[in-house]
Amino acid sequence: MNVTVAGAGLAGCECAWQLASRGIAVTLIEMKPVRRSPAHSTDGFAELVCSNSLRGDRLETAPGLLKAEMRRLGSLILREADAVRVPSGGALAVDRAAFSDGVTRAVSGHPLISVQNSELTAIPKDGTVVIATGPLTSDALAEDIENVIGSGFLSFYDAAAPIVAAGSVDMGQAFIGDRYGRGDGDYINCPMQKDEYAAFRAALAQAEEAPVRGFEDAKVFEGCMPVEVLARRGEDTLRYGPLRPVGLRDPKTGRGAHAVAQLRREDRDGSMLNMVGFQTHLTFSEQRRVFSMIPALRNAEFLRWGVMHRNTFIDSPRLLDADYRLKSRPGLYFAGQITGVEGYMESAASGLTVGLAIACAANGRPALKLPRVTAMGALSRHISESETKEFQPMNINFGLLPPPEGGKPRKKAERYAMLSARALAALDEWMEVAL
Repeated sequence: MNVTVAGAGLAGCECAWQLASRGIAVTLIEMKPVRRSPAHSTDGFAELVCSNSLRGDRLETAPGLLKAEMRRLGSLILREADAVRVPSGGALAVDRAAFSDGVTRAVSGHPLISVQNSELTAIPKDGTVVIATGPLTSDALAEDIENVIGSGFLSFYDAAAPIVAAGSVDMGQAFIGDRYGRGDGDYINCPMQKDEYAAFRAALAQAEEAPVRGFEDAKVFEGCMPVEVLARRGEDTLRYGPLRPVGLRDPKTGRGAHAVAQLRREDRDGSMLNMVGFQTHLTFSEQRRVFSMIPALRNAEFLRWGVMHRNTFIDSPRLLDADYRLKSRPGLYFAGQITGVEGYMESAASGLTVGLAIACAANGRPALKLPRVTAMGALSRHISESETKEFQPMNINFGLLPPPEGGKPRKKAERYAMLSARALAALDEWMEVAL
């Protein structure tokens, strides 16, 4: 058996390593140095483009739990990252050049991995194939992907509103209800009085935006105006848009409000809430500062920040199963950010999952089926079962995991410790049977 892996980023390298480590030959196709995407500047594998931080490494954080699971499963990316880590408090940060060199040496030096430096413009029709070409997949390959998966299932720009943890919303400052009472209590409404709204709008209009990278353009904003742009267009523009207060009255007082920010359920468990209409291009720190000015969100826990940027990804819940395999073509897998996982470690985790899944299939074992209570299982569930109207990429967060059994502790630290302990225990038990 020989598996073709397209893309030598974190997902592709992790997948290739997992397969080769289990005796499966891999052809790894990487277009560098023949051609580079606009975001890349070196010829090495697993190039870290945006930052040298791989996010939190403490077990009481969701990124830390994900790393702990990946270490247990023999992740190449974590092995190389741990070897070249630099001081960064509770996060895992690396010397990015040394990290890329280490991954490149390991992958290129494995006797079962053959590296082919060329641009892949079409998905191979035969054999097992993994597409891990990232958020800047070339135009030619993207066109062929769309031909294979069907028109309308491929996105090129990511415009998503922030998501907050439901339990962190101050319900004393909010109320449940639908506009004009038409619905079943689908929205949590966060009212603002005139002075609160004026301060919020002024801060939003003056907030710092994230820089636009050279390969991005105005298409990012077509049909999805950033909320900060609306704030700059006039005092009442937001009140006629996403903060429209008409038809909404607080049942506790019977009164309306000057402006109302609405939250809508993001997942079936109701543990994550989407800020309706709050697509934004602000920096993450500015999002925290400004959006926390909404009274009901003063102590909100943000599970995902709003983003607007170039990002090629497929409509995974409609297309993939939990092993990242295309339902309509069993031999074709996707891994990395193109699947709708967001972040370095999440990309590597998806590649690890795909590598294990293919190895299990090659050895006649049942489908992988990672435990749903693990961080890796939660990511698989997100890309294969998300029921949101418009699928959007997401980092790992505890809101993706099923809530603790028997109720959850009041203190966040205790709750997260409980979720992490449950996840690692489930993973250890699963590994004894599945691998």
